[in-house]
Amino acid sequence: MRTGSQAYPGAAVLGVEAAWRTGLGMVRYLGPGRPTDLVLARRPETVTADGRVQAWVIGSGTDAAARTAADTAALRGLLSDTDPVVVDAGALDLAAEATAPRILTPHDREHARLRSSLGLGHTPDDRAAAARETAEATGAIVLLKGAVTVVAAPDGWTTTIESGTPWLATAGTGDVLAGVIGALVAGAVAREEHTDAASLAALAASGAWLHGRAGAIAATTAGAGGSPRSAPRSATSSAPSEDEPGTEDGPITALDLAEALPQAVAQVLAGG
Repeated sequence: MRTGSQAYPGAAVLGVEAAWRTGLGMVRYLGPGRPTDLVLARRPETVTADGRVQAWVIGSGTDAAARTAADTAALRGLLSDTDPVVVDAGALDLAAEATAPRILTPHDREHARLRSSLGLGHTPDDRAAAARETAEATGAIVLLKGAVTVVAAPDGWTTTIESGTPWLATAGTGDVLAGVIGALVAGAVAREEHTDAASLAALAASGAWLHGRAGAIAATTAGAGGSPRSAPRSATSSAPSEDEPGTEDGPITALDLAEALPQAVAQVLAGG
């Protein structure tokens, strides 16, 4: 992971935490001093020396306007290599010229800026159509974040994933999502699975679903006063009726979301 900055170090902590808790044998983090110190304080098992990886997550918690020439060169090197890259936030401006297999994870404002830089003009009201157009123009998977997340591939394949809970609309959850997707992609590469566009699109959609599922678990836990009282709802299910017992939701933070990921993964592995 090459994320975080002196100004926004928390993004590095959240993304690294999410990658670990999604289930990886090792997470490698490369970044400035302050976020590196905070990452190691939270997750001392993280490796902070350069070396071999199966996938990259870049851009979370960074600002393209504040990026140094050395940082830009390093990011361009990753984006022109063969390892898959999850491209978030402050690295999205470099995505169009890249050749590596990519999953772009903009929110609506970032997507509008990206489309403008590509000469695609005003973002249409149909978010799915806009994401498909951007995916075709960049040759990358586009995961357009929102209450309904859109995943689009360059060949036009598109799917949507509903948020697991409205409490996910809080700062830092996008950094967690990037870490989740990065972990899933790294796992697929480690298993020598395909990383073509169709495979990356499925992994991105799976990451968004898992992110929503963890959000539902965390919110239900919060609403139950800190201990789960019943099985959480599906990330795509409708809200319960007011008289349905044991499913009250409460506010969560991004770190709560990351900490709920192991339970979400366990449910999936158990066939839940």
